[in-house]
Amino acid sequence: MTRSWLMGAALALMLTSPVHGQEDQVVSNIPDAILGTAPPPQGIEARYVPGDEETQGYIAVPEGEGPFPAVILIHEWNGLTDRVRQVADALADQGYVALAADLYRGRTGSNRDENMALVQEARGNMDAVIANLDAAQQFLRNRPDVTGKIGVMGWCFGGGIALSYGLGGEHHDATAIFYGSLVEDPDVLRSLHHPVYGTFAENDRGIPPEQVERFAAALDAIGIENDIHVYDHVGHGFWLRVEEDPDTRLEPAQDAWNRLLQFLTLALRP
Repeated sequence: MTRSWLMGAALALMLTSPVHGQEDQVVSNIPDAILGTAPPPQGIEARYVPGDEETQGYIAVPEGEGPFPAVILIHEWNGLTDRVRQVADALADQGYVALAADLYRGRTGSNRDENMALVQEARGNMDAVIANLDAAQQFLRNRPDVTGKIGVMGWCFGGGIALSYGLGGEHHDATAIFYGSLVEDPDVLRSLHHPVYGTFAENDRGIPPEQVERFAAALDAIGIENDIHVYDHVGHGFWLRVEEDPDTRLEPAQDAWNRLLQFLTLALRP
């Protein structure tokens, strides 16, 4: 399923990894959310931007008193959908307060043109995107059931935004990228002050394995702990929609999920 770049045969890359090689692995069944079999979202709407009634996030909270670490989820290019809400539910089941951000102010796209228009609008005002995610962090920090340890993760458009936020947003403790746009300049990446997780796909034409290799090498060169993998035989978007090709996607999606849980444990828990 995966092989190390360092072994000379692409396609999984792990440089300074806080995950692999640990004796105590965090292992969980793959979430129903990415199999397409999850129940309707169990959390509640969260209006986390003060004075903005159109931005409609979603929060899922673990059972018990807490406090808990927290994760901010950044949606794909089509906006905040039930699939992302259901992943938030899955993270709550793992003991994280999970806040799914809304960067499109309540809007979602239903086709490529609509999605691209929303992406371009957001990317055209990155100050507003950063402010939105800063507000999400503050919303979480104000909650008594949150420890103050916060990670940020995203897919596709949201994966690239997660990295941009790691470089330019308020302090947080971890960034997780699923096949999102990358930065390769070590001098720019020095603005990161926390570990980075990445899951990428061999057959992703937009983010090819060679680019992922350069990204991970840059992180390694400046001493940023990372767990970066490229999975064989899958393409862009494979993780959130395993049911579309389970024979190919199930095994790498399970591995990526277990890596993510281990990464979040090490980055966000005492």
